[in-house]
Amino acid sequence: MTVAALVVEHGGNEDQTIAGLLHDAAEDQGGAETPEAIRRQFGDTVAEIVSDCTDAWTEPKPAWRPRKEAYLAHLPGKPQRSLLVSLADKVHNAEAILFDYRALGDPLWQRFNGGKEGTRWYYSALAEVFSRAIPGRLSDRLWRAVTAFSA
Repeated sequence: MTVAALVVEHGGNEDQTIAGLLHDAAEDQGGAETPEAIRRQFGDTVAEIVSDCTDAWTEPKPAWRPRKEAYLAHLPGKPQRSLLVSLADKVHNAEAILFDYRALGDPLWQRFNGGKEGTRWYYSALAEVFSRAIPGRLSDRLWRAVTAFSA
């Protein structure tokens, strides 16, 4: 819900908002068949945005670092409509990390496949990509969260 709310707050349209609700569906609920089900119910644009937000189509997922490197490499070429949804997702994730980091401290990093350094690397890299690809208040918000949990 938060991702969809961020999409709306930052100018997203109906398709982007629906994609914000479904952005993790392919990764978390069915893999490659999921976009086709989304396409049938919500249309091509929503399915394409959800697909653009997906970092892995196989089970088991590829190793964490190469998967994240591949996602980062392809991100700048994604359509603006998909970048907004992905950015909203990453802002929500980064702010949740920051909230938990303030409450738990360094033990928080045990939750993440990338650990402390890998997670900080990934979110810093995301912030750099988004600040170039879709500059503005939302990408600034990502930078603030990442800076706060990387200090």
